[in-house]
Amino acid sequence: MLKQLKLGLLGSAEWLGGGRLLNSGWRKQRLLILCYHGVSLGDEHLWNPQLYMSAEFFRRRLEILRSLECAVLPLNQALEQLRSATLPKRSVAITFDDGAFDFLRQALPELNRFRFPATLYLTTYYSQFQRPVFDGMLSYLLWKGRGGEIAVPEIGRDRLALDDAGRAFVWEALQSYTRSRGFRAVEKDALLASLATRLHVDYEELRRKRILHLLTEEEVARVMAAGIDVQLHTHRHRTPRDRDLFLKELEDNRTAIEKMLPDAKGSLRHFCYPSGDHFPEALPWLTSAGIRSAVTCEPGLATRDSPPLLLPRLVDHMGLSETEFAAWISGVASWLPSRPA
Repeated sequence: MLKQLKLGLLGSAEWLGGGRLLNSGWRKQRLLILCYHGVSLGDEHLWNPQLYMSAEFFRRRLEILRSLECAVLPLNQALEQLRSATLPKRSVAITFDDGAFDFLRQALPELNRFRFPATLYLTTYYSQFQRPVFDGMLSYLLWKGRGGEIAVPEIGRDRLALDDAGRAFVWEALQSYTRSRGFRAVEKDALLASLATRLHVDYEELRRKRILHLLTEEEVARVMAAGIDVQLHTHRHRTPRDRDLFLKELEDNRTAIEKMLPDAKGSLRHFCYPSGDHFPEALPWLTSAGIRSAVTCEPGLATRDSPPLLLPRLVDHMGLSETEFAAWISGVASWLPSRPA
């Protein structure tokens, strides 16, 4: 009901002048930073449409940006022009989080087709350890087994129904199980393989397809050679509240990227909070590490007054209609309340 009301308001706003707003001085003083995560290699968008979208859906988004004559800028350039009040009309920057293999296979060809630049915030641990990312693959495997049952001896259960509640319970319980036993990545991957066998899912086939894998070091170099700006996203995709641990995440991330991309040394100045998880104490820590900008998952348009280490972004997903997407481009949507992604 709330979404329908919002769509109605957005439709009315567009009819009353949203099109004029695209060309207004007000919009020219604002930058829309778009956030994406994954473009499906298979059925990932059916598993998690908040995180993944189909290739067709992503292509349509780029078509809308072109049809509305948006100025799609590299993030660093866009932020400099935002500060100097020299942004062109309808300015947009495209960002991708994490650095999944599907970015290279699915997203990059579309970006190249439209000649749109993008920034890739790369988390590096699973680039070095070439296995599926544990948290996501655990959820994906349980979704693959939806409607069935499973034995989970790790938590003392011989039979569990994999309805929505059951999958959520198993996911939480196995997360707790691996944490309590201090599982390393190799042990987590072995658990995933065992779970896949119980669910009658071909785990090796998922690995061959690189489902929920991050880019290899060589693939990261290919992405940068194609003109993509690679930036910081922590090494282990976490934001510790301890200063030393936080800075270690950042330094490990920077070191790993510089090893992959020697030419990037000195240019890693932009940061993305993993899962949008930010807190006030982190701001001086980032400043001390030479970070010039940091993006959140708080929806909004960036202005000259936006704190550079708390920049808003629109997390785009398959639940966002074309009307809402276009309203964010014009700026109309920023006038209505939105929930953080």
